[in-house]
Amino acid sequence: MVNCVFIATSLDGHISDRDDGLDWLQSVPNPDNQDMGWVVFINRIDAIVMGRKTFQKVCSFDCPWPYPVPVFVLSNSLSSLPKEYTGKAELINGSLSDVLAVIHERGHQELYIDGGTVIQNFLNEDLIDEMTITVLPILLGGGSSLFGELDEPLDFEHVKTEVLLNAIVQNHYRRRRVI
Repeated sequence: MVNCVFIATSLDGHISDRDDGLDWLQSVPNPDNQDMGWVVFINRIDAIVMGRKTFQKVCSFDCPWPYPVPVFVLSNSLSSLPKEYTGKAELINGSLSDVLAVIHERGHQELYIDGGTVIQNFLNEDLIDEMTITVLPILLGGGSSLFGELDEPLDFEHVKTEVLLNAIVQNHYRRRRVI
């Protein structure tokens, strides 16, 4: 069972701008539409756990549903998801351990954890095993931060770093656990 993060941040650690916008993700020209490792990553994932705000943001994109695996939308405020997402996304709530138990019982072992608050909650419960953080060379000066306060430090080991498009730095980390 592996819980992975695959996310982009600004140089100052934000995952969205002050208006919850994501236009800054297009700030580096990508004429060949390189996928930045997305295809390799998503092909190893069994399911996605994302927060309500991330789900709503994805639903606002003018494109077909982007995920080839089941999506679990973690929310305590929603009572249902729009009907057009039936079979694509499912609402789930409860403690993270209960949520993970349900997802694992359904056979999903490699999970993509997405959304700022969800990632922070998983980190606070030490439930993130790997992180791929793609840093774009832009300072947003505000917005949603990827990381929040932690009760205790979490030690990660560096796996590799790649420079993409001569401008973007992608860092891969794995949780170092003391056994």
